[in-house]
Amino acid sequence: MKYTVEKVTTLIGARRIGNTDANIGWLLTDSRSLCFPEETLFFAIRTERNDGHRYIPELYRRGVRNFVVEKVPEDGAALFPGTNFLKVVRPIEALQRLAERHRDEFGIPVIGITGSNGKTVVKEWLYQLLSPSFVVTRSPRSYNSQVGVPLSVWLMHEHTQIGIFEAGISEPGEMSALHDIIQPTIGVITNIGDAHQENFNTLEDKCNEKLKLFRDSKVIVYPADNHVIARCVEASGYRGRRVAWSATDPRAALYVKNISKTGTTTTVTYIYKGIEARYELPFIDEASVENSITCAAVALHIGLSHDTLATRMAAIEPVAMRLEVKEGRHGCTLINDSYNSDINSLDIALDFMNRRPDHAGRRRTLILSDICQSGKNGAELYTEVSGLARKRGVEKLIGIGTDITAYADRIDINEKHFFSDTDTFVASDVFRSLRDEVILLKGARCFCFDRLTELLEQKVHETILEVNLDAVVNNLNHFRSFLKPDTKIVCMVKANAYGSGAVEVAKTLQDHRVDYLAVAVADEGVTLRKAGITANIMIMNPEMTAFKTMFDYDLEPEVYSFRLLDALIAAAGKEGITGYPVHIKLDTGMHRLGFNPETDIDRLIKRLKGQNAIIPRSVFSHFVGSDSDDFDTFSAMQFERFDKASRKLQEAFTHKILRHIDNSAGIEHFPERQLDMCRLGLGLYGIDSRDNSIINNVCTLKTTILQLRNVPKDETVGYSRRGILTRDSVIAAIPIGYADGLNRHLGRGHGYCLVNGKRAPYVGNICMDVAMIDVTDIDCHEGDTVEIFGDNLPVTVLSDILDTIPYEVLTGVSERVKRVYFY
Repeated sequence: MKYTVEKVTTLIGARRIGNTDANIGWLLTDSRSLCFPEETLFFAIRTERNDGHRYIPELYRRGVRNFVVEKVPEDGAALFPGTNFLKVVRPIEALQRLAERHRDEFGIPVIGITGSNGKTVVKEWLYQLLSPSFVVTRSPRSYNSQVGVPLSVWLMHEHTQIGIFEAGISEPGEMSALHDIIQPTIGVITNIGDAHQENFNTLEDKCNEKLKLFRDSKVIVYPADNHVIARCVEASGYRGRRVAWSATDPRAALYVKNISKTGTTTTVTYIYKGIEARYELPFIDEASVENSITCAAVALHIGLSHDTLATRMAAIEPVAMRLEVKEGRHGCTLINDSYNSDINSLDIALDFMNRRPDHAGRRRTLILSDICQSGKNGAELYTEVSGLARKRGVEKLIGIGTDITAYADRIDINEKHFFSDTDTFVASDVFRSLRDEVILLKGARCFCFDRLTELLEQKVHETILEVNLDAVVNNLNHFRSFLKPDTKIVCMVKANAYGSGAVEVAKTLQDHRVDYLAVAVADEGVTLRKAGITANIMIMNPEMTAFKTMFDYDLEPEVYSFRLLDALIAAAGKEGITGYPVHIKLDTGMHRLGFNPETDIDRLIKRLKGQNAIIPRSVFSHFVGSDSDDFDTFSAMQFERFDKASRKLQEAFTHKILRHIDNSAGIEHFPERQLDMCRLGLGLYGIDSRDNSIINNVCTLKTTILQLRNVPKDETVGYSRRGILTRDSVIAAIPIGYADGLNRHLGRGHGYCLVNGKRAPYVGNICMDVAMIDVTDIDCHEGDTVEIFGDNLPVTVLSDILDTIPYEVLTGVSERVKRVYFY
């Protein structure tokens, strides 16, 4: 659906400056996601850390002519001819109001989902259950914020029969706006937990805030066995129909009579409107079972029959909300989004591929299956697909399926190939010729694109390190929440991003506009530059042999001694360089590297002012013990030394010199010492160094069971016969050893891993490439996954066993272990 710019102006109550005719079909809040500039309306949203008005010139150059602004640029008409500026008080509220008015156009069932956990799974499973019968528009991925919700609702079109939108909040007062935008006719609350609890006094307060989403809905679906939710619903005076589900109360609208689990499936027997029925779910974990019951209640209310529900529930697919980036064969990079196929998620995936900075010299290829249940006719649908692909820079399209093949003439891509099914494609010369390409795999599950991923993926090792880039972003935002709006942040990606993989982590951090990245040596910085990283990069341990490299790749060195300073000045002068930014390090008590703040500062200032080759960009020091209250007195002394010396350095120069001393622990422990910038290290990777707790886990080291064998009592396992068995045992061999980073000191029962969620101790000595574990009491099979550390076994457990720190365990994961990145 499109709106004229005149109509939009009226709907959001704006004052229009400009008179260019335009139709608006796309809303944009992030300049990096621009696709169709001629039909795009950009909302210049101000936040604590950014201002969308900064991107108006860039977007104008790229063809955007319609902007919602808080302030019209000076000489806007002259600088940006042919532009419409829609002036409002707050662009984010204008975005929400426009989505609200768009929602008013639809008299259809709209499901609004909230809760502490499970929102996205419930949304995606409802989509799987309902989309074979209805044209469903849903939130893309986890678009549940004050900006994400209006962008989601805007996706509803004239063919939409049901809308499904999730709403997330983190503080009081946020739900009211989301209610007005979604206007749910059916409300769903999944559960209430501790997520974002820091902004609410009690769970009841948070529950009541979430229930505001449903104040005008006709139906509310909720778990009656959750006493907090049940009490809050009762106290709210909600006047619509209550579809409560319960495993304890036979009077509930949906009574769960029995839950039985066998192997990998769960059978749920329930009674709804007096009829007893059951369905089988291909999962056994508690969260999945609860989410399935919530989905069943909604689907039955909408009118799905018991038989249809059972059939579709048995085929329900896991929700893998991830865009996996994998190293492919023959120089290819694979972006795997083969979990669903719809036009909205296609645009997001294409946007993700287009924004990757590593495609220089390599073609961008889209492998796409038929798109099912779009609600559009084939010609219209695949014309839109073609437009999206071209706008996102796709140079080669491979279509798989009878529908997309039938409309091949609608695909306007220079190189295109079509196949009736996946097997035909795999057997073709086109498949065998894939070389040096960035490949996006986007397909409906019935086309088995997971097989394509398996065939195209570079096979290196059965042991992988999964890196959750969303968790990196969440950790970044966690620490940003402690910072003042104008405090900058530098993120450590040295030591291969603490073992996580510097290139992918740096791309993610650059995407989220951190102010600086920091590495140890120049070669690490060069790797990032060659991968397309354009952010400022600080070199923490510069080598004198690498000065030319730093100059060539715009890498900013730390300077900690007069010897290094003089050599750097000489090297810059030889290259004819002036004003090269450097970062001055002061030793306030670490006694590792740095200028003495009391005896060196005057000489340092004199030397810096007596030349023009380099210029101090920042001055910093390291806290020795910000992670412990025991060192607070020493930390105060350190800060006093640093404050005095850094102020003296600043007074000697007219330009701004950034001051920074807070590290991850200091950000939380010493908020008053934030100064101009803070450095985020271990905290970025999910570990709170103050108490060794996990914030958001980033890395999961996994392997697989290669072989199972029965070994009798009194036999030994492994080298040197150190693993003596005290009972008849089942021993599993796993392909990970000390060459992969599995510390030998974990062997002989000192440590354990997890197999199917249960502890499996290491038996005998850990070998170079293989370890043995005791799985006698665990139901497992060859090929099952083994978690070395990760979401269920925190890395801090291993570091505690080894009497070391998490840094050592994380950075010890070998380069030969394949990294798999996902969102």
